[in-house]
Amino acid sequence: MPEAPSDDGPVGSLPPEHRAVLRRWAEEGGPLATRASVVLLAADGLRDAEISRRLGVSRQTVGSWRQRWTSAGLDGLEHRPRTGRPATVDEAEVVTRTLLAPGGSGASRAVARELGLSHATVAGIRRRWRLGPDEARAPSVPTRPPLPGAPVWLMGLYVDPSRAVLLAGTRRGAARPAAAGTVIGTEVLAGLDRALEAALTAAKARGAEGAGPARDRSEDHGLSEYLAEASRSHPDLGLHAITLWDTDAVPVSPSYEGQVTSRQVTRHQIPARSTWRTFLRAMVALDSTSHPESSRRVYLDLAAELERYATARSDRPCDAVRWLRENVAGHLGTDRTIGATARNQSWSGVNQIDLGSFNECVVIETVRLSGTITRGEIAHRTGLTQQSVSRIARSLLDRGILIEDAQRRATSGKPRTPVRLCGTAAHALGIHIDPEVLTAVVIDLDGAIVCTRTRPVTADIDPAEFVERVAALGRETLTEARGAVREDGFLGIGVAVPGPVDIASGTVLGPPLMSAWGDLPLLYLLKDHFPCPVLMEKDSTAAAAGERWIGRDRRARDFAYLYLGTGVGTGLYLNGDIYRGISANAGEFGQLCAIALGRVDKDGRPEILPECNPPVSVPDLAVRRGMRPVRTASWSASSGGTASGSTAAYLAVGEAAAAGDPAASAAVREVAQAVGRGALGLVDLLDIDLIVLGGPFFTEDVAGFYLDEITRTVNEFPTARRLRRVEVEPSVLSAEAAAVGAASTIFHATFTPRLRGREGRARHLPTG
Repeated sequence: MPEAPSDDGPVGSLPPEHRAVLRRWAEEGGPLATRASVVLLAADGLRDAEISRRLGVSRQTVGSWRQRWTSAGLDGLEHRPRTGRPATVDEAEVVTRTLLAPGGSGASRAVARELGLSHATVAGIRRRWRLGPDEARAPSVPTRPPLPGAPVWLMGLYVDPSRAVLLAGTRRGAARPAAAGTVIGTEVLAGLDRALEAALTAAKARGAEGAGPARDRSEDHGLSEYLAEASRSHPDLGLHAITLWDTDAVPVSPSYEGQVTSRQVTRHQIPARSTWRTFLRAMVALDSTSHPESSRRVYLDLAAELERYATARSDRPCDAVRWLRENVAGHLGTDRTIGATARNQSWSGVNQIDLGSFNECVVIETVRLSGTITRGEIAHRTGLTQQSVSRIARSLLDRGILIEDAQRRATSGKPRTPVRLCGTAAHALGIHIDPEVLTAVVIDLDGAIVCTRTRPVTADIDPAEFVERVAALGRETLTEARGAVREDGFLGIGVAVPGPVDIASGTVLGPPLMSAWGDLPLLYLLKDHFPCPVLMEKDSTAAAAGERWIGRDRRARDFAYLYLGTGVGTGLYLNGDIYRGISANAGEFGQLCAIALGRVDKDGRPEILPECNPPVSVPDLAVRRGMRPVRTASWSASSGGTASGSTAAYLAVGEAAAAGDPAASAAVREVAQAVGRGALGLVDLLDIDLIVLGGPFFTEDVAGFYLDEITRTVNEFPTARRLRRVEVEPSVLSAEAAAVGAASTIFHATFTPRLRGREGRARHLPTG
């Protein structure tokens, strides 16, 4: 038994066997680590105040465990003094669960119950990290030394056999971001944990195969190069290298300057009250819930990088994980003064149409689909009471959303007064981004185009200049429409872009023929320019939304919209709502066509079909079949200079096909047949009876070819062809289908009735 010490003095000499046990406990972590560290430091002569400061615990905790050691030795340290409460608190675990729990002060109590902590403990941790619901300042990350008090992004991860370093980025002067909601689920965190565990196992194995225990100089150089690359890639961020673990346990200096770059990257250790695993999870949760652009895609990319490292073959070794994320919103030099100017314009009175109930949306949808309808007919169709319909209609009439038509003479009783939507009650701006041209339109509630503008663009344009050009086009279009648009009835801006897209982060991922714009956080860059709601949608999905809105009762059922643009895409309207899928990329049509035609490469990957890029494939096929090559420059000039390159060639072949040219006709028909085989797969898969064709390359000259071929294919070959007749119809939208559809997504989001159940499915039912 050790000697009895004074109240605040050394605990006396430790027997070697006890010291060995205490050291093992301290190294293993867990609930015994703090207790063992208290006794070891006390044995070295440190007083309670110094031990408390070093370990980050209270003096009462230090005194309690010293007393237990004195009275009961090792058994006293192993005994838990308070049943049901953990001996140590992992702050990072509390932060992660708080961020991913449904919000408000209730989250603290729920987390406290789940972890067996007091509510006061959880609330204190939230205050230390500045995670309170009313906290105006950016979150504070208590690393050692602490990160600056500014918005924090998780920017990279470096792992080699000797150490793991997390790279965080901060931007001073940035406002605290609005909560984005949980955009990364616990399943993504679990997948990241598994990938990280596999990468660490591989790193340890490669370290064991090395020359010896001493750190390889090349590893230090590898980290230096990584930090230098990060500095070059993110010049407007303050970068902070946080050591998660280090096998050599080298003391961390206050700062670090890379050998390749002179720009400083500060060095930090994880918080004293966290493990490196829980700290990494907390940083992922903090980033993803603070910044909309930090979506699950970012962390799926990180998990994929860790898995590549873990599974690297011996003949193709990978010495380290060097994951570095792409630019985050605001990194492209966006002119913030332009955004400030936009907020000072009269368009700042945005979205003042406030729909007070689900039933109001039900009434508006019923009126929209009917065109003109009486209140009694609304009650009959919706199941709402006559009194409810009268009250809602009166409110909508007062706000100018509905207007009354001429009275109808009734067979009995007083004349009935029908109502209809007031087209000028609301407007929206739609912008379509195409590799060759930008199109912007302002439409009203009836889908009538108030004004339209276009601007040419090239696929190799600098991303920053591209964003400025899109914003300028939007401002010009709004200025032109100012006289026709009510200031309080402008609802917002919809942007249609080629897929694939990451809607959660507002990022254009890898658009065809637009490689320079890959991983561009377009949505959140555009939000700097406009003070109104801005939505982003895949172009084919936007076109389907526009078709549904403007088609009214003609499109009041399930349908697939085949969008013929730079590529063929599909927009789906199913079960009364736009179907986007888990990642909002439903409707990628090209691979479906390739599978239907049996066109796969040697690895089994579906080919990229040229037939699914009509402006390129149609002219090529026409030339191969004997048509003289089209001189696009002269054709463009004769057409007023509105088309160029492959677009002009496509339009010229379409004219020739309409005039009866056999080579041109055969080329258009061959592409239509390929598209028809993909449409056949849609019909069999979804069991739909309506396909709509539209888009910029569904022109009047070629419409008959596409309609005939696709109609024949989807009615002759489906499995259930005896049970249905599939209609194939041209779109009700104009050539600006995607731009009009983009604007319609604003109306769709504002006025379409939907209730979300627990499974997230929309239920289009009146409430009484």
